[in-house]
Amino acid sequence: MRIDNYNDLEKKCREIRYLTFDAIGNLGVGHLGGCLSAIDALVVLYYRHMNIDPKNVKMEGRDRFVLSKAHAGPALYSILADLGVFDKKELYTLNQIDTNLPSHADMVRTPGIDMTAGSLGQGLSCAVGIAIGSKIKKDNARIYCMIGDGESNEGQIWEAAMYAAHMKLDNLIAFTDHNKMQLDGQTSEINDLEPLVNKWTSFGWNTYRVDGHDVKAIDEAITKAKEVKGKPSMIILDTIKGKGISFIEAKWMNNHNINVTPEEHKAGLEELLKGGF
Repeated sequence: MRIDNYNDLEKKCREIRYLTFDAIGNLGVGHLGGCLSAIDALVVLYYRHMNIDPKNVKMEGRDRFVLSKAHAGPALYSILADLGVFDKKELYTLNQIDTNLPSHADMVRTPGIDMTAGSLGQGLSCAVGIAIGSKIKKDNARIYCMIGDGESNEGQIWEAAMYAAHMKLDNLIAFTDHNKMQLDGQTSEINDLEPLVNKWTSFGWNTYRVDGHDVKAIDEAITKAKEVKGKPSMIILDTIKGKGISFIEAKWMNNHNINVTPEEHKAGLEELLKGGF
C-alpha cells in the first residue's frame, strides 16, 4: 500500500501512533518513548520504499528490515497490522501470555518480522549478514536497519559498521533514531555520540542527517541513499522521544518504559484523534 502524498503520509503517522499508543495503553505499560520517536521513519519506509508483499511475508527477493532497537516492536507491529499482515485485534494481545506480539520483535512469533532482536548492538550485525547474503544470491533486495542512539554505545555497532563498509554493502541502508535519551539518561551525558555524522562518514558510510519527524526529508534521504554505489548508507534521524502525545513528550527524561493509566490512555487517544487521520 504505497502512499505518494506527504500529507497522507503524515496522517498515516498519526494513525500508527494511535494504534501503538492504544496497544500499549491497553496493556498499561510499555516502551512508549522509543516507539513514538521511530514511527515517522518506519511509516516512510514501509509505505513508500520497501518491496514487500503483506500476503506473502516470506517472498523471495523481498526487502528486509531489522529493528535492532527491538523494544520499539509495538510501533512495527502496528504497521504490519495496518498493512494486513495480521488482524489489528491482535495488537491488544501485546506482551501478554502466549502472544504473537512480544515486547521485543521476534521473527519466530510474529509474521513480517525479518530478524529477532533485543540484545542491543546485535541487530546491525544481523543486517550486515543479510545484506551479504542478498549480494551472494543476487536477489536485488535492499536491507534496512534501525538502531538506537543509546544502542550506539555498543562496540558491536562499530564492528558491524566497519565490515559493512569493507564489503561495500550499497544494498544496506540504516537509520539511527537519535532521540537523545537512553534508559538511564541523556546520551550526551552517558557516552556522547557527537559528532555522529563524522563518525559514520569516517567508518566509510554515506551519511545523511535529517529531521526524523519530517516525512519529506526522510523520504528524500532514503531516495538518495538508494542511488549510492559502493558503500552502505546511514540516515541519522533527529527525533523527540515520545513524539506526538504532549504529556508523553513532557516526560522525555523518563519515558523509556512507562506506565499508562486509563486516564492517560483516553487522553492520549483523544489528542491523536484531534490531529486527524
